[in-house]
Amino acid sequence: MEKTYYNAEDLKKFADIGDYQKEMADKFFDWYGEVFNDGALSGKEKGLIALAVAHVVQCPYCIDAYTTDCLRNGYSEQQMMEAVHVGAAIKGGAILAHSVQMMNKVKNLTL
Repeated sequence: MEKTYYNAEDLKKFADIGDYQKEMADKFFDWYGEVFNDGALSGKEKGLIALAVAHVVQCPYCIDAYTTDCLRNGYSEQQMMEAVHVGAAIKGGAILAHSVQMMNKVKNLTL
């Protein structure tokens, strides 16, 4: 068995988040399900977006789930990796955009 930093079997326990607060979990799952229904974007498209976001927020459970979802929906490895690169570019850009705060502080302290 492959060693990982997390227990992949825990993904199967996601529905158990309602064990200690059923009402809130039910509301979350209702909302979550609605989000992934076809709308202006198809559920298939939303799965690819979710794969990119899963990488940005670095959730190994979400990466597993949405990799499986994307493969099941016919996305190629190249399409999935391109989506991951889009997420990485946005995350990198956000970090660099926030460097303006550091530059403002440096200018304020050194002038």
